[in-house]
Amino acid sequence: MSGSPVGERGRRILTSLEVCAGAGGQARGLEMAGFSHVALVDSDPHACATLRMNRPYWNTVQADVKDFDALSYRSMRRAGGREVSLDLLAGGVPCPPFSVAGKMLGVNDPRNLFGQMIRLAEEAEPKAVMIENVRGLLRPEFDLYRHEIESAFIDLGFKSQGFRLIHASEHGVPQLRPRVIFVGLKSPYDANFEWPSGGIPAKTVGESLLDLMSENGWDGAKEWAEKANAIAPTLVGGSKLHGGPDLGPTRARAAWASLGVDGGLIAKEAPKRGFVGMPNLTVAMAANIQGFEKDWKIAGPKTHAYRQVGNAFPPPVARAIGVAIRTALIQND
Repeated sequence: MSGSPVGERGRRILTSLEVCAGAGGQARGLEMAGFSHVALVDSDPHACATLRMNRPYWNTVQADVKDFDALSYRSMRRAGGREVSLDLLAGGVPCPPFSVAGKMLGVNDPRNLFGQMIRLAEEAEPKAVMIENVRGLLRPEFDLYRHEIESAFIDLGFKSQGFRLIHASEHGVPQLRPRVIFVGLKSPYDANFEWPSGGIPAKTVGESLLDLMSENGWDGAKEWAEKANAIAPTLVGGSKLHGGPDLGPTRARAAWASLGVDGGLIAKEAPKRGFVGMPNLTVAMAANIQGFEKDWKIAGPKTHAYRQVGNAFPPPVARAIGVAIRTALIQND
């Protein structure tokens, strides 16, 4: 097998395979980091519709990860018959098993897919692995399980870079959203890997959403934006076991209320002229808070669309980690 091919302008094309792709937050971030997706896998038809609507040329596969076979991605043919190996396996595996908002069943939760990531890594033999999950994974009761995950990847030849807590707000995303990222790279690619430092200032909720809040002529939008002068709390409400689309439990709604947002439901549209009171977020506004670009569309009815957004990996964070992985792979290839 050879390394990654060279693009038309001499830019190295790195390949990635992503599972639990959802609304495409991680996929978009990795695309910006210079990765070309050989496949994006998700079981949700609405998420697959989102991916196809925004990137019709991506290879979107609707399938349960447990049934997905990655052997065919171990070695691929590119234009001119060039054989390439997979550079990156990535996945934002389900968060509820480790979320304080859930029952925190961990390895005993049927939604836990870390074992599937290990299987896929064994089948596809990528040079690097990246897995995203919630902050709860760092809790002491999961110490042993994290060690078991690391050990399994080490047995497959990966050098673990550990589980790193990353704050989305440090990468320009207008919300707190702490996330735990695991990265593993095979030798010698691990030699020059460095976690991104962040330090990119985030806009306030008001600065981020003023144009969306005022799109229907709401005359109070500017005054609202001036008072919404902080970053958002972490968006929640993305679980399939959760009820209708809203901004989460009482504590989360109180945090949103301090920014002048009614977190009781997700609105179909922005407030109109003459509106009085606290506005609700729309799906498009929530996606903006997650760091999606404003032209990124979310498919499906409101509940299904917001669920995709609530579960998303902010593209700017995925981009920062993707750049770090890309740099390590290129410098050591």
